[in-house]
Amino acid sequence: MQEIEKVLSKLPPELKKEVFDYAEFLLKKYREKKRKGFTFSWEGKVKSEFSSVELQHKALEWRT
Repeated sequence: MQEIEKVLSKLPPELKKEVFDYAEFLLKKYREKKRKGFTFSWEGKVKSEFSSVELQHKALEWRT
């Protein structure tokens, strides 16, 4: 943390504002990612001759 403060103290005011704006952007981006959960928007869209359990078994076969 002290390293960041040391670097920031050397920056001119307009660059300090840019760093501050970028840090706020990163915080907002992180919060939005963290809040997003599974949407299951794909549910019901997969058409297959196999049931979900059969697909799990097939996937296991393909991995081994």
